[in-house]
Amino acid sequence: MEIHVNYKKRLLSYDGISFFCIFGRDGVTENKIEGDWKTPTGTFPIRKIYYRNDRIEKLETKIESTPISQDDIWCDDSQTPEYNTITKLPFSGSHENLWRDDELYDIVIVIGYNDKPAIPNKGSAIFIHLIKENMQYTKGCIAIKKEDMLSLIKKITPETKIEISE
Repeated sequence: MEIHVNYKKRLLSYDGISFFCIFGRDGVTENKIEGDWKTPTGTFPIRKIYYRNDRIEKLETKIESTPISQDDIWCDDSQTPEYNTITKLPFSGSHENLWRDDELYDIVIVIGYNDKPAIPNKGSAIFIHLIKENMQYTKGCIAIKKEDMLSLIKKITPETKIEISE
């Protein structure tokens, strides 16, 4: 199965099903740079799912999934060896907390962008995550509604690719 994400149509589609989605505030790009608020275009693998098991009881998915703990972070500091990977607090470099008060990261699908190997400053933490109420854009991820996410994760497999296009 392949997931198609179209920026102009604001749609995430697979198996004839389409969902509304949002993107980075400043659009999409073939040349992602850390902190540019753009979503990278291209075709990428799906790596893993992280989720809040205090908010999500059980995931129905064929993808490797791991509960998020309160000290889990995603490194976005390109000057460190941990760049574009999950790591733990305490950590002195720039990072995003995966354990959030809002519901944005209750379920996170990690997109295999700039990760094997991670090239410094080419972008990090590119996920499919949940939309918050009244949310209009992300920092570079793709966001969808919770019910759409739960439907999507039932269908994806370790072989699933995501194609992000303009």
